[in-house]
Amino acid sequence: MIAIVLRVNHFEIVEAANGTAGLHEFENSKFDLAIVDIFLQGTNGFDVIRIMRERIPNFPIVAISGMTTFDFASASPELADVVCLQKPFRPNELVRAIETAQAALRQPGTGNQEVGCR
Repeated sequence: MIAIVLRVNHFEIVEAANGTAGLHEFENSKFDLAIVDIFLQGTNGFDVIRIMRERIPNFPIVAISGMTTFDFASASPELADVVCLQKPFRPNELVRAIETAQAALRQPGTGNQEVGCR
């Protein structure tokens, strides 16, 4: 569903089957933003985000999760300035989360976690 929404909205996307594959793509290509599921099998989303942020500190990231709340976000330093989006979400909410993550990059230090987490 995410890939369809992004393609309909004219985004170029690269899909990865898991966190390890996503990190491989991240290492070998240039991206403007990542959408990372927090609870992945194998390499989890926290690790993926941490590694991405070690390589590019202000890289825009939208973290998605099926958890009922993002209470864990405040206790997870790797989620600082990450826009959080709870599943299920509507297409316009995904696009808004992407815009918020990209806007935070243009305005560093604004801290969008409170704005993005639901």
